[in-house]
Amino acid sequence: MKICSYYQSNQFPIAKRMGILMDDGQILDPNLVWALHFEKEGYKNYLLRADQKISTSLYNNLTQRDHLLTLLQETLVMGQQFLKVGHSKLHDQTPIVFKQSEITKLSKPLDKIGTYRDFYVHEKHVAKGFQKRKEEVPAAWYEIPVYYKGATEGFIGPDQDILWPRYTDVLDYELELAIVIGRDGKNIKATKAQDYIFGYTILNDISARDIQRKEMSVRLGPSKGKDFCSIIGPVIVTSDEFNHKEPNLTMIARVNGQEWSRGQSGDGHYTFAQMIEFVSQDEWLMAGDLIGSGTVGTGCGLELDRWIQANDVLELEVEKIGILKNKVGQKEK
Repeated sequence: MKICSYYQSNQFPIAKRMGILMDDGQILDPNLVWALHFEKEGYKNYLLRADQKISTSLYNNLTQRDHLLTLLQETLVMGQQFLKVGHSKLHDQTPIVFKQSEITKLSKPLDKIGTYRDFYVHEKHVAKGFQKRKEEVPAAWYEIPVYYKGATEGFIGPDQDILWPRYTDVLDYELELAIVIGRDGKNIKATKAQDYIFGYTILNDISARDIQRKEMSVRLGPSKGKDFCSIIGPVIVTSDEFNHKEPNLTMIARVNGQEWSRGQSGDGHYTFAQMIEFVSQDEWLMAGDLIGSGTVGTGCGLELDRWIQANDVLELEVEKIGILKNKVGQKEK
């Protein structure tokens, strides 16, 4: 399944709701599917019952409901059956399925992120960065999978403008794969790690390279070089679509339609399973957390000596997930 979050721009206040992006491009609303079910069962409080069955928030579902994937699969089947027999609306004419349009748009698929950790596992990217500093890759990089924790409030989704902070002159993209954690765990073994992955999404970890360079020169950070904007989407592909095994996916970045980057998600020195094992050592990994792999080889302007500019259109494409498209905004004044 492809899990998304959508909103309708003609509503005020704008409410973002979890959806299932179907093969025909339409968005099925799981909460409204259950509302229709309970309405047809003869319940007057069908909306309340639907809210108790499944939330409109993916984050709430991940953190409050067991066996979420099974529930979503059941919901999809039931919704498809309703549509097959022509039952697409509640009694008050609220539809259970929506076409994407200028009004109905996708948002970031995980509406709230618990903790954001971004790793640094692709050797091609790591080696290029140290080469530019005329240094060798530290021996420690081959011993432990390192990561940083970033802010979560700056995350945006597809088709939103990328913030260009007033304090930086050098903006960069980063082509990454990320996982969404589906259940709480501590001291998780790598052999069991797949049980904790809800799904996979595209991550663009926007970076202020001039500020990041200064931060890292004092052996601390990054912080202001990273925390202002990161992007996920357009959907989360659930782990069952990959048979609950870590996939090796082709990853491409295009700027204004021109290919800049291409790599494979599976060429990392560490797997997501190893990352999960490392993170969860005597530390809770929680449902709703987001983990990035780090930049795939050639996956940023820093490696290529090419820099994005205001009004550029970025498209990050990952096989079997989709295209994450955003426009670079003007520098803040």
